[in-house]
Amino acid sequence: MTGISQQRRRKPQNRTPAWIVTFADLATLLLTFFILLLSFAEMDIEKYRAMANSMSVAFGSSNVLAEDIGGSPLTMIESDTVSLPEPSESAVDEPEFIDERSSGDAPTKIPGGVIELASRLISELETEVASETLNVNYNEDRVVIRFSEEATFRSGEAAIKPDMIPIIERVVGVLAQCSGDVLVSGYTDDRPISSSRYRSNWDLSAARAVSVVHELVLNRQLPAERVVAAGRAETNPLVPNDSAANRAKNRRVEIAIRDPECADAAATETLPVEILP
Repeated sequence: MTGISQQRRRKPQNRTPAWIVTFADLATLLLTFFILLLSFAEMDIEKYRAMANSMSVAFGSSNVLAEDIGGSPLTMIESDTVSLPEPSESAVDEPEFIDERSSGDAPTKIPGGVIELASRLISELETEVASETLNVNYNEDRVVIRFSEEATFRSGEAAIKPDMIPIIERVVGVLAQCSGDVLVSGYTDDRPISSSRYRSNWDLSAARAVSVVHELVLNRQLPAERVVAAGRAETNPLVPNDSAANRAKNRRVEIAIRDPECADAAATETLPVEILP
């Protein structure tokens, strides 16, 4: 009897169920699997750039530009800032309101025509903007399409690369729906050109601008009287000509549309295009 009573006094041992070990192994494997998936994930930079451009135009941010017109189309800085008063001990419970209308200059307003044209161009050229083949910038009175030399011309030549012709035709399709004078400007870097065909950078930049003008007015969707070509040589550089990378940025062609006004998209779809003789 004594041995039986001692056995009854012993507490049963806590034993872990067998299934919990398998469950823990499965949870660990799943966690490792998802960590691996996360480590392999990459952001699509091109889609992100295109989305950022579209958002900057939609919100009408004028700070898409650096200097006068140039700059990256991805630089979004909110121009309408709100000044908040410093907290003070005497006015903890009573908020203080500041009337910004009476102090400082009003933020620059971008006309609707500029926003509309820039939005249409970015939407039409989304792939090219994302790949940095070109970029679209604007300020309060004009929209500028900037083509890099590398994508548009061979070194020292003024003939447009065949791959760029369809892109320029798409630009024409958008510009045909909007008014505004079109100025095509060619730019080079500050290094003298050594060519038997072109006497100087002025000749080369002007010839490149004329090549782009020919493509703009070739199908007569854009009236020739709207378009002007100009050779700028090494003037108005985007960045200092102090490195090979900077000189490449300065070699470019720009299409500037001043004071644009765009027709309604629905209306332009129903109107036939008139081909002038």
